[in-house]
Order: sequence, then structure tokens, then C-alpha cells
Amino acid sequence: MNDIVYASATRIAQAIRHKEISAEEVVQAHLDRIGQVNGALNAVVQLCADRALSEAKAADEALARGDSVGPLHGVPMTLKDSLDTEGIISTGGTKGRESFVPSEDSVVAARLRAAGAILLGKTNTPEFTLAGETDNLIYGRTNNPYNRDRIPGGSSGGAAAIIASGGSPLDMGSDTGGSVRIPASLCGITGLKPTYGRVSRHGVVPLSWSLDHAGPMCRSVE
Repeated sequence: MNDIVYASATRIAQAIRHKEISAEEVVQAHLDRIGQVNGALNAVVQLCADRALSEAKAADEALARGDSVGPLHGVPMTLKDSLDTEGIISTGGTKGRESFVPSEDSVVAARLRAAGAILLGKTNTPEFTLAGETDNLIYGRTNNPYNRDRIPGGSSGGAAAIIASGGSPLDMGSDTGGSVRIPASLCGITGLKPTYGRVSRHGVVPLSWSLDHAGPMCRSVE
């Protein structure tokens, strides 16, 4: 399973579609990896393991029936805690939302799930995403996976740290002044700040509506 937890989201999707491995096995492998590394990293701050495994089993059953599947069918993902996720606490790193459970997904989360991706949990962010490191009063500090005495950058530091450690192949960060690019650089992964307005910000905790971008973070450009 070591190969699969360090594979790209594209490769994982292909392996599931060609039935080289089941979605349930892939999700379980990533949950196991989170369990191994997250105590030292504090990158994943909310885990929805039971729901993820249930959705993975349903994804395998759909494939067995020959149903039409999306490009990310069965692929696990995490999402930065500034993106609303239905039924899962979404704090944006601030005490005022410490127990906030959205009634609907952000547009980004909804589109990823519609493409077949399966949410494993939420990743840490500083309060209101306003910092170049990842620390807040609810969950505390996220550490760099290569050196726990150093930071993973911010504000999408939880996403970068868990991707670099094999716990998730895909996350969505948000970037106002470097919040995707800085942690991607400090953790050795790929991050993209898309064209302004290209990706919907509905359901994303805003820092600056005139500057915010939502963009993907993953293992490689592939």
C-alpha cells in the first residue's frame, strides 16, 4: 500500500477504474497513513473515517454495476478547514466557528464530490487563513513533515503537510497572498493559484473577496 499512498490522484483514479485496487482499499490505506503521521504533524483536524469508508464501498459497488463514474471516482481527498463541508465541523481556524457544522458543501467541495472524490477529513489553517504559518486557538500548530521544529507554511499548511506525508493525494487550498504557494513550496508538493474568479469561492471563509483564489494542492502537476 506504500505505493498507492504516494501515487498521484490521477494514478489512483486509473487504478480504481481498472479494478487494480478497490476504492475501499485506497481510502483505508490513506486513513491508516493519517493515523501513522498525524500525531506528529497535527495536519488533519477533523476526520470522517466511517463516512469515507461507506462512500468508498458504494463507489466500488457502482463500478461493479457498470455505472458511469466521474474522473475522481473513489479518490480520497482532504479539504482545508476554510472550505465548508456539509455535516463536518468547519472552523476557518477561528473560535467563533469552533462548533460550526455547515448544512451544505462549499461549491468546491460539492464539485469534487460530484466528480467522485471521497472526503477523508479537514486540514488545519490559521485563523481566517491570515498567516504564513498554520496555528490557531482551536487546534494548535501544524508541523513541517520534514522537520517538526519548522513550519509547513500557511495558510494551507495542514493540506501541504498531509499530502507530503502520504495521508492525502489531493486537497483544495485558498490563496490571497501566497497561502497555496508558500506551503506547497515548504512541503515539496504542487500547488496552483488559478486565474482570479476561475474557481468559485462560495462557501469558503473569505480573507479578501478581491484577492482570494481557491486552488488545488496535490503530489504532482499530473
